[in-house]
Amino acid sequence: MKTDYQFLKVEADHQKVLTVTLNRPELHNAFNDDFIAEMTELFQAIKKEDDIKLVLLKGEGKSFCAGADLNWMKRMKDYSDQENFLDSMRLSHLFQELNSLPMPVIASVNGATLGGGTGIVAACDYVIAASEAKFGFTEVGLGLVPAVISPFVMAKIGESFARAYFLSGERFDAHEAMRMNLVHKVVKSDDLESATLKQVERFLRAGPVAQREAKKLINGVLEHTLKLDKEVHEFTCQTIARVRTSDEGQEGMSALLEKRKPNWSQQ
Repeated sequence: MKTDYQFLKVEADHQKVLTVTLNRPELHNAFNDDFIAEMTELFQAIKKEDDIKLVLLKGEGKSFCAGADLNWMKRMKDYSDQENFLDSMRLSHLFQELNSLPMPVIASVNGATLGGGTGIVAACDYVIAASEAKFGFTEVGLGLVPAVISPFVMAKIGESFARAYFLSGERFDAHEAMRMNLVHKVVKSDDLESATLKQVERFLRAGPVAQREAKKLINGVLEHTLKLDKEVHEFTCQTIARVRTSDEGQEGMSALLEKRKPNWSQQ
């Protein structure tokens, strides 16, 4: 399996744990089209590796993942409608690939996790976070919506928290993230590494075949009961493709990049 990537560090240990570190710290591990392509390629390759028992996701630097690179998203204004939609589908496909990995996936969240970064977290099986970590579905503050990540996030937090935080864009701490079921455990930053290793050891005590069967069972039940199918993902991709090229979406991203308030702000 390929381990040499521009934006990812991939390391396997003797226990057959594969550690994947998002490695674009200068931009808070924000993803662009190349980053998305690398992650998708890696997750597809992992599916073919029967001897990997567990995947551990981490973020290099101060943040776990700040979501989409705004400079990359602004370029989409010049895309055709079809190009914009296909680009959104590629992002959706990334989350689907992560969500459908057959082995347990643990996220160790060290810092800020915003926008699409929360989609990565939501697609993991177990999430442990530093108490100082901050979360947020911040898209509406940019005139956008958390469309592509919504199926994965809402499967974890439900409609009520989605209404509260998708619409407000309010950031929240790790304890609130745990209260809404986005995070499973919160520890002090100094204890994050050791607590993560303990959690990995707990997962490794289980039978790896049984774990894969349990995950297949969960996904199968959800697919039958929630109808989380192709139509849902097409709808979410059409939504964000439309919104991010709108006047308000472009104004919101420009305002953030230019370090000013958007034109609809009343404060």
